[in-house]
Amino acid sequence: MEDEIIIQEAYAKLLEAIRPKMDNEDRLNIQKAFELAKEAHKDQRRKSGEPYITHPISVAIICAEEIELGPTAVIAALLHDVVEDTAISLEELRQEFGDKIATIVDGLTKLDSNHTSKSPQAENFRKVLRTLLVDVRVVLIKIADRLHNMRTIGSMPKHKQQKIAAETKYIYIPLAHRLGIYNIKSELEDLWLKITDRETYNEISRKLNETKKDRTEYINNFVRPLHRAIKALDVPFEIIGRPKSIFSIHNKMLGKEVEFEEIYDLFAIRIIIDVPISLEKSLCWQVYSIITDFYSPIPERLKDWVTTPKSNGYESLHTTVIGPYGRFVEVQIRTKRMNEIAERGFAAHWKYKGVKDNDDNVYEKWLETVRDTIESSDHNALEFLSDFKSHLFSEEVHVFTPKGDMKVLPLGATALDFAFSIHSEVGITCSTIKVNSKLVPFSYLLKNADQVSVTTSKKRKPNKDWLNFVVTGKAKSRIRAALREEKKTQASFGKEALLRKLAALKVALEPNVDNLARFYGFENRLDYYFAISEGHINLLELKKFPIVDGKFDLTKKKSEEEKPLVLPKAPKHDFEAIKQSQIIIDGQAGDKFAYTLAPCCNPVLGDEIFAYVSASGMKIHRTSCPNAENLLASMANNVHKAEWGKSSSNLYYTDLVITGVDKGVGVIQAISSTISSSLGLNIRSFSIDGHDGFFEGRLRLVVNNNNQLHKAISELKKIDGIRNVVREA
Repeated sequence: MEDEIIIQEAYAKLLEAIRPKMDNEDRLNIQKAFELAKEAHKDQRRKSGEPYITHPISVAIICAEEIELGPTAVIAALLHDVVEDTAISLEELRQEFGDKIATIVDGLTKLDSNHTSKSPQAENFRKVLRTLLVDVRVVLIKIADRLHNMRTIGSMPKHKQQKIAAETKYIYIPLAHRLGIYNIKSELEDLWLKITDRETYNEISRKLNETKKDRTEYINNFVRPLHRAIKALDVPFEIIGRPKSIFSIHNKMLGKEVEFEEIYDLFAIRIIIDVPISLEKSLCWQVYSIITDFYSPIPERLKDWVTTPKSNGYESLHTTVIGPYGRFVEVQIRTKRMNEIAERGFAAHWKYKGVKDNDDNVYEKWLETVRDTIESSDHNALEFLSDFKSHLFSEEVHVFTPKGDMKVLPLGATALDFAFSIHSEVGITCSTIKVNSKLVPFSYLLKNADQVSVTTSKKRKPNKDWLNFVVTGKAKSRIRAALREEKKTQASFGKEALLRKLAALKVALEPNVDNLARFYGFENRLDYYFAISEGHINLLELKKFPIVDGKFDLTKKKSEEEKPLVLPKAPKHDFEAIKQSQIIIDGQAGDKFAYTLAPCCNPVLGDEIFAYVSASGMKIHRTSCPNAENLLASMANNVHKAEWGKSSSNLYYTDLVITGVDKGVGVIQAISSTISSSLGLNIRSFSIDGHDGFFEGRLRLVVNNNNQLHKAISELKKIDGIRNVVREA
């Protein structure tokens, strides 16, 4: 009975959220979808103990309330898990709700567990993103699904939280940014930080709460004169003051190497005016003029995305000014239309579709570039995911063709990326590139306002080196496709050589070629043919294998390459061994496995860790390792739960980066004295370099656990002149 009350209350909230957008037919279909999903999930519960149906209802509410999608998306959200998790088939949904709903649900349904892949996660992302081209609501519902999972992740085991958080950071946050759903993107970032570094999250949250009263008072004083002046424009407007997100504050603290108290622009003021499209630009600049009448602007912090919107449709005028008491305040100026698009991205864009020339088709253009990558993608899912991520860039560079047409590329794009952005054939046959009338190498990094011209030659062919410096998915996928075509041509010569050899041995190709390819460690016959053509395979070796019933007997030479990347089998639970083990892996004594501590992040006793199995063996990584996000998100099948066992006397190396003001004398002595004398720790190595009045030191310590490490960082920060101390990697 209690469950039924919870379910009905959640469903009533959903109906309230979607009510303005539905007619009678929609109401009947939503009711039908709810009843079907409720019945299908009736025996399932979430990890928190709640009835499972509360999850699809919550996802549907996010779609309706926070992304402002319509009844079709709500129906698909209610049904998004029934095919994957219950006995309901996709065909049943198609018959009941039609092709559109079935297509969306299919896009949201994971591949079955029998699917063989090095990275099922990447394969599932590829499936979702392919459906993106058919109906973008698939991705929007997927983001809503991930948001609800992140909001309710507390009931899951810590190691699963880490995997889900890594996936979120790796693909969902960039995707939400690219689709312009800034509120959701910001919340996902905060939730990610809360999971991966709860201590930092709680500390910043606490300080924000402590300073809330002062901030509110400051904002009120800041906007008071602006309010009177903007009112004189005689247009509807509102002024909103809000703090920066916890994640963005954390990023600023890391980027500027400062403490919370040293960040002055903790809050932003948003001024929203409600004016006709034709007056938007001029009135935004009038508001800017009013602001600079009262407060001094910082010229280099002016961002004009009203004249030139971002490639995801975002429009706003940003400036940072010096407010009372010398504090920096970021001011965002936009119209009601711009604000809706900024808050709800793609969904809001369609509401205003066609109302402004430079805004129209913004997503169609992006989807066209995505389509290029997807349709040319016959490479593996990990490569596909890497290529797709290049479409999710957050910073961009604006460059021009010789005719003055603007091209928007990700920051870090090269001259060769530009050539591929014009046309695939232009990139493939590119022979020379000029930037601002000067010849440049293909790897030249593009800058804002560069004018680029490309010369082509039919004789030109791409080479592998090009993949080392292009960053856009289109360039990468087209180069790989061209290299594969070249490889196929070369492989045909290898195939001919193999056929001649097999004919001499009176053995047929088909029963043998795939077995031979696997035996020599190749994923497919094309790679095997190519290796033969390159001289890497000696066909004379075929004589060494006995032939049984027309097939080579390869059992006497089993290739090490065939071993799957799985956790080695360990004996059944040995509780005494577990109790004594330094690291516990999947609940078993880690000493049973041949693991090493990953040198990329140097885990220390007390750090949160996970185990990753690769071709070179098992490595123990910190969850904050620079490689963790990629491993947890893309290769989760090879990731295993790991935790520290008993406290031990083992010693661990850890690296610190120390920055501060170069006072000329005493710093090295103070650092050495603090570490060696005060803390009793050993210094393995120490280097320091000074320039422009500042210094940067690198210190390798030997510690027993991360408590000692945190203590060392805390004590070093107290030394006069030291600005920041951070753990490297």
